[in-house]
Amino acid sequence: MLKLLKSVKNQFSPQPALTVLAQSELKADMQGLPAHDPGPEAVIAGCTTWLCLAQDRSASNDGGVARDFSLQNGWATSYPETTGYIIPTMIAMAHRNGDASLHARARRMLDWCVAIQFAEGGFQGGKIDAKPRVPVTFNTGQILLGLAAGAAEYRDARYLDAMHRAAAWLRDSLDADGCWRKFGTPFAKPGEKAYETHVAWGLFEAERVAPGHGYGAAGLRQVEWALTKQQANGWFASNCLTDVDHPLTHTIGYVLRGVIEGQLLSGRADLLEAAVRTANGLLGAIDKDGYLAGRLDRHFGAAANYACLTGSVQIAHCFFLLHRLTGDARYLAAGRTLNAFVRRTVRLDGSGDTVGGIKGSFPVDGAYGQWQYLNWAAKFCIDANLLEVELTAAVLAEVELAKAGLASVHLAKAEPAQAALAGSDSDA
Repeated sequence: MLKLLKSVKNQFSPQPALTVLAQSELKADMQGLPAHDPGPEAVIAGCTTWLCLAQDRSASNDGGVARDFSLQNGWATSYPETTGYIIPTMIAMAHRNGDASLHARARRMLDWCVAIQFAEGGFQGGKIDAKPRVPVTFNTGQILLGLAAGAAEYRDARYLDAMHRAAAWLRDSLDADGCWRKFGTPFAKPGEKAYETHVAWGLFEAERVAPGHGYGAAGLRQVEWALTKQQANGWFASNCLTDVDHPLTHTIGYVLRGVIEGQLLSGRADLLEAAVRTANGLLGAIDKDGYLAGRLDRHFGAAANYACLTGSVQIAHCFFLLHRLTGDARYLAAGRTLNAFVRRTVRLDGSGDTVGGIKGSFPVDGAYGQWQYLNWAAKFCIDANLLEVELTAAVLAEVELAKAGLASVHLAKAEPAQAALAGSDSDA
């Protein structure tokens, strides 16, 4: 009842006047995307720099990463959930750049996560200053991704212990049918969540670090449960924070990634088939320029008038993973098209708190992350573009082998993928 009254109050309360920053960004977005795609490398670098800024300028100044920079309200406090899964990205960039300072940042994030873990192993939902402060399944699973990465990378007993406690808490709180119901977030509508396959992924990473504790098996039970929510066309029910009939591409990206990660752990053909069903449904929802509506109905039809940029790059990453698993060039082309659209929204020149950041929505007044630059959007953008660079290099290597006539199999593999590269607007 309190939530309902608050919603009604917000609906009829006068909205604050737009700041000059917000007005300027909205005006630019209304003019459309610039034609120039800066390419993956520039955006990877820009987003990495922005995430460092978000850690340094967090309003809580605690080693975590600020949830967002708002054109209306400035920098937010740190967000445990997304700080957790930013950690693997920061470690990857530290290796890629040979940059010890990025390792130091990852360790500050890890130390903060360890410090705020509940005794039973779970982690809170919301920002660090959010109330109520209670353990939440989803947020714990996302932080588990970071703890597992930290335990593997730094061989620190504190990270390994925190990983085990989080993974065991998730494993033991799973219902018999494979659904998590006991510790839902107070910051989304109640009910079952298919997208908690992304929590299962945290268990898969813990299984890789420390096999033999039943973490992977528990995660696979959840993925199997989630597939009971999948329609024949690949769309998932019970798969949104707020509107189960029109889920965000963000949560569609979550559920798809979790299914793919289940396949990568288990090698199960049925999980690959399920992921392909969803991916094929998404292919028809993407415009030629890479625009993907931020919400989709059960027929994968547009149900929003804005793009959820986070969801776009998450789905791009899933397409790339499926291309690597299946060799289907359509997935490579679709992923590149989605990435290119998002890259064109990123400002990389000048100074200020938005340079290198990724907006919640395009245009910026869209309902997802309205007026905000989100830390998880930057994280997923880095990840998707890193994989695009890797796959592009692999395809070009196949093309060179085919040209040299070293093996006919290379030519068979290279031609459709080369066509996918040629059909992209990317500068890469």
